[in-house]
Amino acid sequence: MESIRSIITAAERDSRLPEGEDERFTGYGIMGQPFSSGYLLALRRFSATSVGPGYTAVWMRRPSGSWIMYTDVPADVSCPRYFGSALESTSVHRIDVAWLDDHRFTVDIADDVGLHWEVSLAATPVTRAMSALASALPAKLWSSPAFLRVMGAVAGPSLQAGRIGLVGRVPNGQGFRANPKRMWFISGSKATLQGEDLGSLQALPVQTRLGDFWIPQRGIFMMGSSRFDAFDPAAHHPLPAPPG
Repeated sequence: MESIRSIITAAERDSRLPEGEDERFTGYGIMGQPFSSGYLLALRRFSATSVGPGYTAVWMRRPSGSWIMYTDVPADVSCPRYFGSALESTSVHRIDVAWLDDHRFTVDIADDVGLHWEVSLAATPVTRAMSALASALPAKLWSSPAFLRVMGAVAGPSLQAGRIGLVGRVPNGQGFRANPKRMWFISGSKATLQGEDLGSLQALPVQTRLGDFWIPQRGIFMMGSSRFDAFDPAAHHPLPAPPG
């Protein structure tokens, strides 16, 4: 059985950004994991970006529908750069990602957040087939919005994850193009927030999204890269202030 930890470690060590003049990111993450409590968590860990240092971010959707993003670098060089106008707040924290073995890891944010998240990964015939297809595609196709729309439309039902958007606009107005290259399912996960159990794995009653970026209705772990239109200060929406 392949070691997902080894694949991720090698990818982080040898990370290369795609060429281009747009804003580029490479790394991995959990696209989204909904829980029976109504909470949803997502993880982004980019080993390299064209706008600043590599970083880790945790996205959290509350049962009320409001969004928070926690990052370990400033908001203007991380995910809130693109999603900030849709967030209730964003703040900077130490975020620890630790692998327990070849297929399991934890995500922790201590201090006043108090998040502990455990994740187990697994490959299935569907994820293996999707990964093989994605890895074999020529770079030219990954730059085609029309192709990305078709791939997203096919991937959603194939992965039984609801809608998946690989191209469109984020809340701050920039266009995005997501290029997943390998994927695995979340086979098990549990999380606590300030000691409160977030519940079992369960799709949300209504699938949620941030702009045209739809959050899958099941936990999917992906490696790959993303591109965003170059930052335009004139069109930029103010970032939300940290709570306090």
